[in-house]
Amino acid sequence: MISDRVAKGLLPIAVVMLTFSACTTAEPEAPALAAGAPDWWCDQLPREANIEFERVDVETDWFQVHRLGDGVFSLNEPNQFQEVISYLVVGEERALLFDTGLGMSPIRTVVEQLTSLPIVVLNSHTHFDHIGGNAEFDHILAFDSAYTRANQRGFPHQELAGEVAPEAFCNGAPDGLDTGSFHTRPWSPSGTVRDGDTLDLGGRVLKVLHVPGHTPDSLALIDRQNRLLWTGDTYYDATIWIYVPETDLDAYERSLDRLAALAPSVKRLLPAHNTVSADPANLVEASRAIRQVRSGEVSGEEQSNHRVVFRFQNFSFLTSRPLLEGKKGDPSAGGSGLTTWP
Repeated sequence: MISDRVAKGLLPIAVVMLTFSACTTAEPEAPALAAGAPDWWCDQLPREANIEFERVDVETDWFQVHRLGDGVFSLNEPNQFQEVISYLVVGEERALLFDTGLGMSPIRTVVEQLTSLPIVVLNSHTHFDHIGGNAEFDHILAFDSAYTRANQRGFPHQELAGEVAPEAFCNGAPDGLDTGSFHTRPWSPSGTVRDGDTLDLGGRVLKVLHVPGHTPDSLALIDRQNRLLWTGDTYYDATIWIYVPETDLDAYERSLDRLAALAPSVKRLLPAHNTVSADPANLVEASRAIRQVRSGEVSGEEQSNHRVVFRFQNFSFLTSRPLLEGKKGDPSAGGSGLTTWP
């Protein structure tokens, strides 16, 4: 979830922790920054990996749109420290919007500038920063789980206040956003998906992969014909958050192994934060790294609130001591992605 997640974006973690639920017991210190990193994630914009792709001119002051290939667009929100990325995939008959972002600025008006086809929404998972615009759409597919159903009620301002603090933005909040009451609206699915389902957009077929771990309802998408793999928050080139109570490290390890097995057959990963492209080989490295973390082969840096960060060449893992010790949270309660262990 955040820009360089502890270092992903390099925003002091204290800002993020303002949004944590009552189970948080102490205000954490800001984590150490990566060696040579700038003090502010805004200094890293635009991301080098994004510059190579064509920028698409749309009427919006908030989203940055890039064309990643024929019928594939990224909708980035770089001016908020989460640096969330949603994706629009356009077929001949319909279009799929994979995630709807933070909900701080309308996303539907941007999508409708890119396609006039019917739009169906599918979320990579239901943390707040990926379902913010769901309520703008009528046709939403969802993974059928207690966790997902709990998150359909939306998230109140008290959980998300830190996301709209002045320090959370590069150039201020988007026009029209009431930062004093920002919340995500309830939404309802019009259908469900399961592992292995295919979504035929007309001339383009996407396969749904259930990859639990980060959350119980985490999904990936693969376009075999075009050799593209959307990884959601299961993998991105930054500090990957796998420390909240709804995270399951056993499931996460299995899911990384599953995606790593696909790496030779895809040419590009399309992650949900920071950069619109990543090297599939990094999945193999990540699957090996998570085993090293869990076996104790590598040492992490202890952070406040039971958090531990493990750094590798292309990414880091931010996990928690309770999860490493085998504790389990209650996924049926849902979760914004911003809670921590007591």
